Amino acid sequence: MTHTVEKIGGTSMSRLNELCETLFMKQGKAEYGRIFVVSAFGGITNLLLEHKKTGAPGVYARFANAEDDHGWLGALNETSAAMIAAHEAVLDHQGDIDQATAFVQERIEGARNCLIDLQRLCSYGHFRLDTHLLQIRELLSGLGEAHSALVAVLMLQRAGVNARLVDLSGWRGDADLSLEARIESGMEGIDPATEMPIVTGYAQCAEGLMREFDRGYSEVTFSQLAAQTGAREAIIHKEFHLSSADPKLVGEGNARKLGHTNYDVADQMANLGMEAIHPSAAKTLRQSGVPLRVTNCFEPEDPGTIIDDQPADKPAAEIVTGLDIIALELFEQDMVGVKGYDAAVLEILTRHNVRIVSKVTNANTVTHYLDASLKSMRRVEADLSARYPQAEINSEKLSLISVVGRDLSGLHVLARGMSAFAQDGILPRGATQGPRNVDTQFILRREDKDKAIALLHDEFFGAPQAETRMAA
Repeated sequence: MTHTVEKIGGTSMSRLNELCETLFMKQGKAEYGRIFVVSAFGGITNLLLEHKKTGAPGVYARFANAEDDHGWLGALNETSAAMIAAHEAVLDHQGDIDQATAFVQERIEGARNCLIDLQRLCSYGHFRLDTHLLQIRELLSGLGEAHSALVAVLMLQRAGVNARLVDLSGWRGDADLSLEARIESGMEGIDPATEMPIVTGYAQCAEGLMREFDRGYSEVTFSQLAAQTGAREAIIHKEFHLSSADPKLVGEGNARKLGHTNYDVADQMANLGMEAIHPSAAKTLRQSGVPLRVTNCFEPEDPGTIIDDQPADKPAAEIVTGLDIIALELFEQDMVGVKGYDAAVLEILTRHNVRIVSKVTNANTVTHYLDASLKSMRRVEADLSARYPQAEINSEKLSLISVVGRDLSGLHVLARGMSAFAQDGILPRGATQGPRNVDTQFILRREDKDKAIALLHDEFFGAPQAETRMAA
């Protein structure tokens, strides 16, 4: 176990030229014994699929909806231009730029021909487009990572690094390999001690990464690669440190770098949208005994935060964070003593791919706190009304604020949080604390979210010591 496996996100990749001399190299020399897994350049996957936050349609969404037979062609041309602009912004040598541009044009043209042929085929009644949508999504996803990986290799080779492209995207491949076999095939003959593999975050495999993990696929590839190769450590390079709260809300000098936490806390963070790593990827690392380190890639000398299975030395709050949610309330007087209501709600939420953040129930009411779009919620409410025509169904935009730590026992988080809110005139709509003492949740109006995070951070962290302050 002499090597590390390291992942670079899309926003960082867009500043690849700044990382060449600091992250990949030190004092002008390559640091081998490191395998890098890269995401697509920032914004490219949004253009290829759909915008992750706003839902604005990309190539895939336009093709799948088929409202405009040729609207996706314009989106594909827009994506091609954005990919070329991305590598022109970080590459200096014209030969490298030309090679990267030719690569984009070849891959985009291949994807265009594939989609045109599929669209033509599905114009016949014997073939249905919806049976091929997952494969289309996989095909498009791989374009962004293959491009960014090639650009990184070109840049590093120009700087004298023995870098090698490991393209796991399965482009024009005919082998239907498992993820494990795909990685094994891609890494065959590579010695990280003497060369630097640059691996695509997307891997084409029989399991279909998009089917189960969707946009979390790059972290799944990363974790599987680390586990499979017996990495000494898995490292995720972000544009910021994992900290006790968003510095924009609590002040740059008040937010504290975590430094050390465990996978239990990482799971709670993922549930609240503050994702250090995809839960499935964390599970792979956890089971294989590979510790995870999360660093700020623009502060290469800072060790960042280590995530492992170690318990806390003493009870302490570690993070205060929040998430906008929608509260879905089902009230039915006949629910008392009758089984099945909760299962029916869960079935409908699952069918509409709505994520449950938390829930509470009593004798005649089931309330789910959901991370969902309004469009999805309208469909959910319609199905619930059809299933329970006598029920009262209400939804409301709220926020969920959580205090998270490896061990919160004895800290009286619930009482102290309610007291802090009362002193500032904030009236929570609900609060809950589980028996495992790893998180305490407060339900509030959305307009109170930012203020509530700052209040809770002050309550549990106070004025930071100089040595624990976040780097400016």
